[in-house]
Amino acid sequence: MPRPLVIVESPAKARTIAGYLGDGYTVKASIGHVRDLPGSREEVPEDKRETHGRLAGINPDDHFDVVYVVRGKRAREVVAELRRALRDADELILATDEDREGEAIGWHVSEVLQPKVPVKRMVFHEITPHAIREALEHPRDLDMKLVEAQEARRILDRLVGWETSPVLWRVFGRGQAASAGRVQSVAVRLVVERERARMRFRAGRWHDLEGTFVASAQPFRAALVELGGRRLAQGRDFDPATGQLAPADPPPRLLAPDEAERLAGELRPAAFTVRGVESEPFTERPRAPFTTSTLQQEAARKLRFAASRTMAVAQRLYERGYITYMRTDATFLSEQAVAAARAAIREQYGDEYLPAQPRTYRGRVKNAQEAHEAIRPAGDRIRTPDEVRAELDADEQRLYELIWIRTVACQMVDARGRRMTIRLSAPSSEGEAVFRASGKAYDFLGFRRAYVEDVDDDSETEGEARLPAVAEGETVECTELAAVGPRDEAAGALHRREPGEGARGARHRPALHLRGGHRDDPGAWLRVAQGQRPRARVDRVRGDQPARAPLRAPRRLQLHRHHGGGARRHRARRGRAREVARHLLQRQRAAGAAGAGVGRAPREDRPAGGEHDPDRDRRHRARGRRARRPVRPVRAARGGRDRVAAARHRARRAHGRSARWS
Repeated sequence: MPRPLVIVESPAKARTIAGYLGDGYTVKASIGHVRDLPGSREEVPEDKRETHGRLAGINPDDHFDVVYVVRGKRAREVVAELRRALRDADELILATDEDREGEAIGWHVSEVLQPKVPVKRMVFHEITPHAIREALEHPRDLDMKLVEAQEARRILDRLVGWETSPVLWRVFGRGQAASAGRVQSVAVRLVVERERARMRFRAGRWHDLEGTFVASAQPFRAALVELGGRRLAQGRDFDPATGQLAPADPPPRLLAPDEAERLAGELRPAAFTVRGVESEPFTERPRAPFTTSTLQQEAARKLRFAASRTMAVAQRLYERGYITYMRTDATFLSEQAVAAARAAIREQYGDEYLPAQPRTYRGRVKNAQEAHEAIRPAGDRIRTPDEVRAELDADEQRLYELIWIRTVACQMVDARGRRMTIRLSAPSSEGEAVFRASGKAYDFLGFRRAYVEDVDDDSETEGEARLPAVAEGETVECTELAAVGPRDEAAGALHRREPGEGARGARHRPALHLRGGHRDDPGAWLRVAQGQRPRARVDRVRGDQPARAPLRAPRRLQLHRHHGGGARRHRARRGRAREVARHLLQRQRAAGAAGAGVGRAPREDRPAGGEHDPDRDRRHRARGRRARRPVRPVRAARGGRDRVAAARHRARRAHGRSARWS
């Protein structure tokens, strides 16, 4: 009996959707693109090779006409399987993702199969029974505008890559820069600009005093900010180009190390009083739900996941129906998602954490691709992490919980509190010394009851400290007071301005969408940030210290594949192989000297010239010739293999050249 044929991209998605549709449908996977531009001139059909051969499938002289081919044995097998399945189908349903790539995959499948049955296009943003039924009930045609957009991007990638990559290879070497690209080239430019800014940076160093004080049995930290009516220098007072104090009126006071130590000893026994207490209310709004880039950054902060690990786990969660599509720039949520989040808030936290009206979020990225909503748990009811814990592995559990709490928190009420500042004073030989402590006190946690976003810069969390309730004129006790400078490990970067760290993963991504109207492309940055991937563009900008000379590419900026601990492992393997070879040779020599070899006994008729003669070696050395190596030991009985020869071969492979045996 004929059944509709549903085609999706991946086998995992096909299995999930087949379980929802039942026996009335046949679900197959195209496993990505079934055809693409040729990979080389040889793959171009012969009748098109003269016009389309130079750019492997593109004719720039005929309005960029393209030719597509089914590339590779696997793609041909997939096409053959889809054609067999189409013979018994009465309808073809293209269920690829609703974005440019997904639309293009569906179009390529239709062009390759040339179906004689009706063709429909079904789209969904989450793999749930309700979403699949809705998509089946409301099909549409292929959106050729999306297909043409993807085709234009693919052609532009080929034009830029094939024309620019040879230049990179000549400059950096073929093994150092894989290729150029439409987005990757922009990212490399941003990395270069960031590295140049890092190299121009000069660190500014300063000293001050930090102490621990106690009021109402509660300790808190405060730092010296004013001495004798003159403000002390902080990081913002230094010029990043020179490392010197920037001009100011009046100029701040810069403490020398000996002055800071002397002042600390003088103020330790002094009496500190509360000079003033400032308190102002504040309100914090929850952050928007996750996009691809914010998910990668937050997973790097909270879970220590690399971007590739985050996307791999998110892909599994999406294909199994736990979250919505994980490649999106949009921050809006559907009405179904908002209703599900509000129901979860009411159930988990109570009505006091539920705002009167649903929150709405709109993206601020120019040219954002908002075909999908934000990343959220799938379904019309958001299942809690505890409900799905038994169905997920460890990484999936952690990432799902992160997405769940972010989705719920974005629909909760604001957090309310007071931002407090306490100023303490004590007399000194140079006038009044003023210390300041800053912190926050939350009157109502609001969304923070569920979720608090991490930050990359530790200085942003200084204001989170809890301060005691004190009154002006009250005396506080100083339990610890020390001079803090740039060499103190406890102070870290608080007393030494540091340059940017370049591009190293999701936490240090350049904002591609901020320059020249380029949209933030998380997939492209994933390839940029990880140089060990086969087609990586850049690994990292090398160098941890501020440079003393301008950038000289390619010596200072090295585009290279990441080796990690490979060199250390290589040296270790080489050393082990050589030790094994020496050990086996010593055993053979000892066994031969004792008259009992470890293998077969040597043949009786072995020529005398094959034996090791120390006198001959001495004669050779006297003549400036290389001493003759010992005769290869006899073969071992087991398997007929020569153990020393095998160890020597392993040592040679690990060392990269012939291994020495003495």
